[in-house]
Amino acid sequence: MKTTIERFLHAREGVMTSELVLRPSEFGLGHVPARLAPVATTTSICGFCSTGCSLKIHLGADGAAVNLSPNPDYPVNLGMACPKGWEALTPLAAPDRATTPLRRLPDGKLAPISWAEALDRFCRRMKQVQAKHGAASVAVLSTGQIVMEEMALLGAVAKFGMGIKHLDSNTRQCMATTHVAYKESFGFDAPPFTYADFEESDVLVFIGANPCIAHPIMWQRVMQNRRNPRIIVVDPRRTETANAASRHYALQPKSDLVLLYGLAHLLIARGAVDEAFVAAHTEGFAEFAEFVRAFTPELVSAQTGLSSDELNEFADAIADRSKRVSFWWTMGVNQSHQSTRTAQAIVNLALMTGQVGKPGTGPNSITGQCNAMGSRLFGNAGSLLGGYAFEKPEDRAHVADILGIDPAAIPTEKSIAYDQILDAVDRGEIRALWVIATDPAHSWVNQNRIARLREKLDFLVVQDMFTTTVTAQMADLILPAAGWGEKEGTFINSERRLGAVCKVARAPGQALSDFRIFQLIAERWGCGEMFRRWSSPAAALQILKELSRGQPCDFTGVRDHEHLAESGGIQWPFPASAAAGELRNAECGLRNETAGEVTTNAPRLAAEAQSAIRTPQSAFQERRLFADGKFFRPNGRAKFVFDPPRPMPEQPSAEFPLILLTGRGSSAQWHTGSRTDKSEVLRRLAPRGATVEVHPDDAEKFGLADGAPALVRSARGEASATTVVTATVQRGQIFMPMHDASVNRLTFPAFDPHSRQPSYKACAVSLAPAPADSGARRKQRRFE
Repeated sequence: MKTTIERFLHAREGVMTSELVLRPSEFGLGHVPARLAPVATTTSICGFCSTGCSLKIHLGADGAAVNLSPNPDYPVNLGMACPKGWEALTPLAAPDRATTPLRRLPDGKLAPISWAEALDRFCRRMKQVQAKHGAASVAVLSTGQIVMEEMALLGAVAKFGMGIKHLDSNTRQCMATTHVAYKESFGFDAPPFTYADFEESDVLVFIGANPCIAHPIMWQRVMQNRRNPRIIVVDPRRTETANAASRHYALQPKSDLVLLYGLAHLLIARGAVDEAFVAAHTEGFAEFAEFVRAFTPELVSAQTGLSSDELNEFADAIADRSKRVSFWWTMGVNQSHQSTRTAQAIVNLALMTGQVGKPGTGPNSITGQCNAMGSRLFGNAGSLLGGYAFEKPEDRAHVADILGIDPAAIPTEKSIAYDQILDAVDRGEIRALWVIATDPAHSWVNQNRIARLREKLDFLVVQDMFTTTVTAQMADLILPAAGWGEKEGTFINSERRLGAVCKVARAPGQALSDFRIFQLIAERWGCGEMFRRWSSPAAALQILKELSRGQPCDFTGVRDHEHLAESGGIQWPFPASAAAGELRNAECGLRNETAGEVTTNAPRLAAEAQSAIRTPQSAFQERRLFADGKFFRPNGRAKFVFDPPRPMPEQPSAEFPLILLTGRGSSAQWHTGSRTDKSEVLRRLAPRGATVEVHPDDAEKFGLADGAPALVRSARGEASATTVVTATVQRGQIFMPMHDASVNRLTFPAFDPHSRQPSYKACAVSLAPAPADSGARRKQRRFE
C-alpha cells in the first residue's frame, strides 16, 4: 500500500495535475490546460496597431474569452501574431480599470458617483461653459483606438447635436500627413496597396519605417517574398529593419525631402521616367522636372551626408522599370516639420516611374493605430463624415439628408487641429475639454505645456478604460469606458480592409461602451431624437454604408458585421454593384494578377470600385487601387505636388549639441503603455524604464559608460535614462524610445503647415552623466 507521501508525489488528480496536463482541444487549437479548454471560438480584429490581424478568441462556458490564438485563415496575418496580439486580453483584467464614474472633490480627491449624476454634471458644466464663452469654447480630443461606429457617433453628437465646433483626435499625431498628402495627390485619402504587395515587390524601399518592431506581421509578409527582393531602408538610425535590409542609407535627420528630390533628379537623368504613364495619368510633371534640376548629387550629398556613389546606387535600384518597386513609410516621414511634402515626394517617385496600381508597387503609407483609417473617413474632424467637405453646401445637404437632420446643424468649417485646439486653450478661448481614449499629458509634443494648460480649463472630462493615465489624474470627471473585446464594431486597417470587432468579455463594474456613453450624453443633452437611428453599432454601420455610397471608399456591398467576419475582411471600394460582380466572378473565373490575364466573361466592376484587382485565392481578399490609371481628382489624374525644403526648425547648438531621435522601442510596447504595461509578459519583453542609445565616440566624449545613468536635456525639459552605448546611432545623434513619459518633455513643438502633424523625430539636446540623486536608472541594463 502506498504511503500518503507516495500518493501525493504520484497524484493523478488535483490542482497541479489539471494545470500541467494538456488535453486535446477542439477547434484546431491543439492541446491546452483544462481550465483554458474552450467550448466555442469566435474571431475579432486586434485592437493595437493598424495591421488588422484577426485573432481567434477561445470562449468558455459562460461565453466569455478564456484565451486567444492567431487566426490561420485570415488573409492579413495568416496565423501569425505579435506579442501584443497574444496578450490582447490581459489589459481587460487590469486592477486600475475605471469601473464607475468619478468626480473631483474640492479637496482634490476623486470620488465615485452614479451615471445619472455624471451625465447631469457633464451636460450642465459643458452648457455653462458654452453659455458663458460661446459654442466654440468646448472641444473634443479623441482617438484612433475605438471602433468606426463609435467615432462617427461621437463626431455626429458633438458637432450636430451639442454644437461643438472643434474636434480632433490623436490620429493627428500619426496619420494626418498621409491623409493630406494622398488627398492632394490622388484626390482622396486612398492608400493604394494591399499586403500582398509586400510579397510581390522586387525592390522594397522603407523610408522612416521600422516594421520589424512597429508592424512585425507586415515584416513577416516581407519575409515571405519569394522574388529575392532588394530591401532598402532610409533612416538616420540603424534600426532592426535596417539590420535586416539589403542596403541602409543613414542620412542626416530630416534631410529626406532633399534626398527624394535628388533621386527624382537622377531618375530623370537616367531616362527612367515612364513617359507614357506620366502623360496619360498625371499632371504637373514638367514643372516638377524643372524644379528638381537644382537637386544635383553634389547638393544632395552635402545636405544628406550620403556620398554620390550611394545616391547613384540608390537611383539605379529604383530606375529599372522591369522591376516592381514599392515605397513604404511611417512616422519617420509623417512626424516632421515638412512631412506632407516629404510624403508627396515619395508619391512623385512612384508616379514618375509608373510604379502604381500594379502588383508589388505603390507609394504606400503604413498606418499607426488600429482604426486610424476609420478615423480619417468618419472622425468628422477635418473631413465631414464619409470624406465630404464641411465647406461645401452640397456636401452638407447630402450628409444631412442621409442622417435625417437639418443641414443647418452641420458646421460650415472643418475643425481646427489638435495643436490649434491647445493654443486656443492657452488663449482662453477653449475652456472645456472632453478627452476620449487618449492621454495627451503623456503623448503630446512638448509635454510640460499640458500641465500648464490644465490650469486654464474650467472643466476637463476624461473618458477612458483606466483611471491612472496622466490625463485622467488631472480630470474633473472620469467616465468609465469599455475597451477592445468588450464591445463590437468595425476597424479599417492600413490596406483599407474593414474587419469586425467582437464582444468577448463584459466590461467591469459600471463601465460602458463608448457608443452607449455617447447615446446617453445625447439623451441627457436633449438631442437624442437626432440619433434614434443610431440604435446600435450594427445600425450605425448601415448609416455609414450610405454615407460611403458613391465615394471612393464606397463599401455599400458589405452586408453587416457578420459579412466581414465570414469574408476575411473586405477592402474598400466594395460598392453594392461590385459585390454582385464578385459573386459572378466566383462562378466565371478570377483575374490572374501575376499573369495579368482576365477571363473573357469576368464582369467589370462598377466605376466606384476603381477596377479592383483580386487574387486567385478569393474574391474577397486583395484589392488594390489605380490599376486603370484613373485617380480621384476631377480630371482623373494624379498631381505632382512639391515645395522647396526647409531646414530643421531646431538646430544643434553649443548648449544642445546633439540631435535626439525618437521611435518605437520594441514589438512588445504600444504608445504610452497604458495597456501593454498591464501585461507581465510584455513588460518582460521590453526594456525597463527609459533608455538612450549613444554612439561610442559620443559616450566617451560625454563621460558615459554602457548602463550608466544619463541626463538628457532640451530647451523644454529633461529626462533621465540608462545609457546604451551602440553604433546603431550616428555620431552627434542619440535615440530614445517614445514610450516613457519623460521623452516628450524634450521634444520640439514644430508642426507641418499642411497637416498640422507634430514633429517628434528630431530636436536639439545635451547629454551628461546623471547626478547621483537624479533618479536615473541604475547601472545595469535590465529586463523585467
